[in-house]
Amino acid sequence: MMIQVEWQFSHPRRIMGMTTKVNRASRRSKEAYVQGWMIIAGLTALFAGWLAFHSLWQPAWLMGLPPAWNELLSLMETAGAFTLGFLWFSLWWQRRKENGKRPLPTLTLEQLYELDPTSFEQYTAYLFRQKGYRVTLRGQKGDLGVDLELTQPGGKRAIVQCKRYHNKIEPKIVRELYGTLVHEQVAHAFLVTTAEISDAAREWAKFKPMTLIDGQTLVQIAAALAADDRGKR
Repeated sequence: MMIQVEWQFSHPRRIMGMTTKVNRASRRSKEAYVQGWMIIAGLTALFAGWLAFHSLWQPAWLMGLPPAWNELLSLMETAGAFTLGFLWFSLWWQRRKENGKRPLPTLTLEQLYELDPTSFEQYTAYLFRQKGYRVTLRGQKGDLGVDLELTQPGGKRAIVQCKRYHNKIEPKIVRELYGTLVHEQVAHAFLVTTAEISDAAREWAKFKPMTLIDGQTLVQIAAALAADDRGKR
């Protein structure tokens, strides 16, 4: 009766530590890209220098080579030009693809409060999709407190209730969500809110198939997912 979800075990310090590690990986990726660019640029400079030496200066020892050697040298120069052209095209194409990727939006807690309820649900749905869930938006009149429905690749279902609240979340809301979980016959329930969650509410949800995500944790989760997205580029 439990969906294994990374979020339900994540402490804010753990999330921030993961973000730091991913940022380091992203920096290493960028450094590798710059090093690759410098290597290709160096090879291109050497190749251009050789062509200038061969064509402009035309040293006697080079002009005196047998025809077969001259033909081989010409083939090697042609192959070198094609290889360098391919490398530069690959580098350009990689950069074009990276620039064309849509970055994961990250909002501060203040910006989350500025969203209307529907936009907040859509933002939350986007984050869950980044975690690998298939998401269906159900938030409408008569939704019985279910804003999102999640499906894992294995087929397990979960529900999400989004609360763009200012007031602290108390046990009553958590109890109602648990009742909805039982009614919907799903494996897990998420409460995602911009507000704080009281200790009493967290205590009531303890050992139940529920995950409570407050505003600060939601911001940190979005930052961690954005850093992971950048690190994969």
